[in-house]
This record gives sequence, structure tokens and C-alpha cells, in this order.
Amino acid sequence: MEYFVTERSGTAIQSAIDKAAEAGGGKVTLEPGTYLTGTLYLKSNIELHLPAGVKLLGYPDPEHYDDFRDPGFDAVAPEGSRKCLIACANCENVSITGSGEINGNGPEFYDRNVAPGAFFAKPPHPRPRMIQFYNCRNVVFDGVSFLDSPGWTFWLIACEDVRITRIRIIGCQQMINNDGIDIDSCRRVAVSDSFFRTGDDCLILRAIRRSPDQPSICEEVTVTNCVLDSRCQGIRIGCPSDDTIRNCQFSGIVFRGEGSGIRCENPYRYLRRNCRGYLHVSDLSFENFDITTGLFPIRINVEGAIRLRGVERIRFRNIRIRAKQPISLEGNAETPLCDIQFSGISGVVEGDVPIVAKAVTRLKLDDFELTADRGTPLPFSREESASWESKF
Repeated sequence: MEYFVTERSGTAIQSAIDKAAEAGGGKVTLEPGTYLTGTLYLKSNIELHLPAGVKLLGYPDPEHYDDFRDPGFDAVAPEGSRKCLIACANCENVSITGSGEINGNGPEFYDRNVAPGAFFAKPPHPRPRMIQFYNCRNVVFDGVSFLDSPGWTFWLIACEDVRITRIRIIGCQQMINNDGIDIDSCRRVAVSDSFFRTGDDCLILRAIRRSPDQPSICEEVTVTNCVLDSRCQGIRIGCPSDDTIRNCQFSGIVFRGEGSGIRCENPYRYLRRNCRGYLHVSDLSFENFDITTGLFPIRINVEGAIRLRGVERIRFRNIRIRAKQPISLEGNAETPLCDIQFSGISGVVEGDVPIVAKAVTRLKLDDFELTADRGTPLPFSREESASWESKF
């Protein structure tokens, strides 16, 4: 059954969602217009439909947002905030569809009194995320534009069978922590035919551990035919204290941005307390990429003496590169990178080093052609020498 919302308020939207849920499910359709709202709760068997001309607009202050809490989820929230605009927990058959817009009013949450082009200053009060789903099944996001989330745009936690297609995620690039989609400990997630422009990372795979005895696995994620633009990273894989990220594929990706294209970074500053490292990344593939970046096109690093369970079996195929920094692969004595393969690599790297590889086991390069011939000009100077060669 379809339920139409004409009153332009979050209260009216929530009432229609609740009514549809009580009847066993249905489609909640918003009439064209702007709906100012705080936190909304989606439920099982509900489709929230936003046709063209609909704008769901978040309030510009945190007091209108609830904290996201669930008995099964009590992890430390990023940026110290549990608040979110659209929440859903322990549900199935949930979707947000249409060609309308969800706008988080993001810049209103920051101190924007900064130099032109600089990142906005973080405020002392919590900033809400836009979409937060926990332990949900059979989830669809199709066609909607998600604009200016004050925090992470999507945080999907322990969800399965998620399809995200034909969406736009656009955030002011002077905002920090406005990630695109954080896919955390999820299985069978497909993202396709979408556009991302963010100040922070566009697409992120995580496996954040809730407790030492609760495994967190992120696997079977596919991303195809997407365009990414980020000041940080286009694609980011894990943090050193995460659990397991495996069997994921990225293909048909165009990246244009100031940030790095693909990055799996494991520095000391990301370690949890009393943790020396735990992440295991394996069996990832990146195919048919076109990367233009002001930083690294591809960077995998494990800093210092951090000890991970493994970074292995990662394949890069048909990658076109224009970058200021080289491809960078840097393991360490505790965690050498293992089975890293490159084939069909071409392009230009500014400077004189096309690739850096340290502490790598079984690095394979096939059809690898990068130009990096721009050395730093130095003045010529002749030195006095005792060598007989200098006497001629």
C-alpha cells in the first residue's frame, strides 16, 4: 500500500512510516516540497520514496537529532557523535528511492571563518551522520541525491545484501569527516553507477571491532562504474586495529581529486589503545581505473613496527595514472606486504620515482609502463678532487 505525505514536516513523515509498518509495510511517498526534519526511523518492509522536487532538509543544529543506540551496538562513535538523520536497526526489506534530495545542511555545523579554500574548523558540538543502518538485510538505495552531510554520509554496520545504485553523494569539500559510504563489517554490498564528491574519503571498507570476542568481517563488496572526487582518498581500505576485509572488487572507476586514488594506510595515529595492530586484508582486486590525483595513485603502507595479521593477494589491472606522487608499497619487518600484482599499468608520475616498494614479498609487475623523468634541477658545481680522473 502507498502512503502519501503532504504535510511538510519530519513528524508527518515519521507518522506515515509508523502507520505503514503497523500494516505490515508499504511505500511512503513525499509530495514535492521541502521537509525540515530531525531524526527519522525507518522500519522493515518500508520504501521511502522521494520523487523529483522533494528535498528532505536536516535541521542546522544538533538538538533536533537523536543518538543512535541499540543493545547490539554500543561502539565508540566516530567524532564522538551518535547522532544521525535517518536511522534503521535490525530491519529487512528497507529502501530509499526516487530522484529527490536529502540535504544534511552540513556547512551550518562548522566554523566557516577560515582562509579561502581551507577546511572548515570542527565545532565543539556533535555533528550528525546522514544515514546509519545497523544489522539490516535486503537494503536498497536507488536514485536519490545525498548532499552536504555534516558527518559521514553513510555508515552501514553489519548489514547484508545491500544494493546502492545511481545515487549522488556531494559534500562541500571544505568539510572534513563527510565520508561518502563507510561499509563496515558488511557482506554482499553492491555499489554501482554513482557519483561522489567529498572533502573526506569517498568509499571506505572497514571492519571495526566491537569487542575482542566479536569478529568483524567485511567481504563480498563490489563497486562498479563510479566517478570519485575527494580531497582525501577515493577508496580507503581499513585501519590497523580493524579485523578482516576480504574478497572485494572495484572496477570501472574514474578518480579525479586532490587526494589519493586508492589507499590502505596503517599509521600509529590510527591504532586503538593497547593494540599493536590486527587488520587482515586479502583478495582485493582493482580493475579498469583512470586516476588523476595530486597525491598517490595507489598507496599501501604499514608504519614502523605495527604488526598486522596480513596484507596479501591484492591485484591491480588496467590502471591509467596521472599523479604527483609514485605508487607506494611500504610494509615493514613485522608485516611485509605479500602477493601484490600489477598488470596493464600506464601513465605519468611527476618527479623521478615511478614506484616505491619496501618490505614486499612476491611483487609481480607485468606490462608496467610509468614515466617519471622529471628530476629536480640542480646547479652545476665543480669540486676539488684527488682522483686522477679530474686531472685531465
